[in-house]
Amino acid sequence: MPTTTTNTWFETKVKKPAQTRRQMEFLIIILFIVSLPIFIFFIFPRQPSSHIGFKSYPIVGSIPGLVKNRHRFLDWTVETLSRCPTQTAVFRRPGNQQFVMTANPANVEFMLKTKFDSFPKGERFISFLEDFLGRGIFNSDGEMWWKQRKTASYEFSTRSLRDFVMTNVTVEINTRLVPVLAAAATAGKPIDLQDILERFAFDNICKLAFNVDAACLGDDGADGVEFMKAFETAATIISKRFQSVVSYSWKIKKKLDIGSEKVLRESIVTVHKFADDIVRHRTDDQARSSNTNEDLLSRFINIEEMSSPELLRDIVISFILAGRDTTSSALSWFFWLLSKHPEVEDKIRQELNSIRARTGKRVGEVYGFEELKLMNYLHAAITESLRLYPPVPVDTMSSVEDNVLPDGTFVGKAWGISYNAYAMGRMESIWGKGCDRFDPERWIDETNGGFRGENPYKFPVFHAGPRMCLGKEMAYIQMKSIVAAVLDRFVVEVRVKERPEILLSMTLRMKGGLFARIHERT
Repeated sequence: MPTTTTNTWFETKVKKPAQTRRQMEFLIIILFIVSLPIFIFFIFPRQPSSHIGFKSYPIVGSIPGLVKNRHRFLDWTVETLSRCPTQTAVFRRPGNQQFVMTANPANVEFMLKTKFDSFPKGERFISFLEDFLGRGIFNSDGEMWWKQRKTASYEFSTRSLRDFVMTNVTVEINTRLVPVLAAAATAGKPIDLQDILERFAFDNICKLAFNVDAACLGDDGADGVEFMKAFETAATIISKRFQSVVSYSWKIKKKLDIGSEKVLRESIVTVHKFADDIVRHRTDDQARSSNTNEDLLSRFINIEEMSSPELLRDIVISFILAGRDTTSSALSWFFWLLSKHPEVEDKIRQELNSIRARTGKRVGEVYGFEELKLMNYLHAAITESLRLYPPVPVDTMSSVEDNVLPDGTFVGKAWGISYNAYAMGRMESIWGKGCDRFDPERWIDETNGGFRGENPYKFPVFHAGPRMCLGKEMAYIQMKSIVAAVLDRFVVEVRVKERPEILLSMTLRMKGGLFARIHERT
């Protein structure tokens, strides 16, 4: 007994205070590291290295500019890159490893195609996202990436998958989306359109990729809703690691399990549980049934080197990120732009009326694949929205060797490098005068009225080169189906005309959502 009492007294009076002191020491170190660049910025004479590109100061490099503009990061990069002769700038960090950002199509092609092997994601990038994405297709290099890409590439090319996409989109629109919007019209209250679109996209990708009905847009999707909230929280926090004032400061918070890193860990637990449950149920179904399942996850389960539970969980999370966050982001910005340009909405509706007249479709019938192919102007309007508000605004890689970009910019070994799709959509050197104007006509061929595509390195919204987005056709099917169904039946009244505040997460989201009133179209 005395020994137990002594141990308890020791743990209470000596051991725990010692732990508290160590935590306080860590916190002081963090505050010192974070405060040092700001302190130096105000103490040292402000003599930037150049007025072109990211301004660089002694010792602290370009960090003061990041601190000052972090709340408007994308617009800051547009302003900076547009002033550069070749739309490329070097962001200087303390130390030898710098960071290059470009909005130059020739550089983008060099990175994504010409010297693809020289610009992998890199261990630094992968380590930032590994807690969340694991080693899924969006967070892997080399053999791991190639195997996933090869499997997915084959499956995405099959007609059966396209038919499966059309069937799922049709069912989701008729049984979930239209009833929700009709109820909102009857109630006469504003709804968060961004939230509705995210729920729809989540339900759709879960059915398509895993054959799971998440029912987030219905009344019985509590598990899916909890997952979505945790997913959004994790994506937002983990993306902020890339904007850390001091590299790896997030690792200290993770080690101490404090602040945002603690919230991230808790969110990832929820995300992983949801994904693990999907993998387990799908694997059990495969074992019990001899029938061939059409969903993507089942196809990966059947490949022996892909069938480990951890890798399958990473694949699930990657599919959700690709299928939910990108299309919902694209459509949220599209509907906001449409509210500012009623003349574009009128032209889309004229096109839909013309297609119905030619095909005999009635209002309320979901369009099939052949009808969607006829919607050239709608395709152009969505593409133009993607040009201005790409779901993935910045994509980052690393350089495995010294390189010189086509515009003459040097990129050192182990340097980070990114292309900025958001800035590229606003470069006069790429799109000419009026580059910041929403103009679907720029995608229409004047000779035949059809859709005219662009060089993917000039318009890298779906990436380009060997990592070109496999779900591009699927995304357009979903987006065109939703827009056509909504505009046929409803008037979407977005009252906020000024641009919503950008929320930088893994994708380009609107802070606070996109609230709109829905009216039945007469």
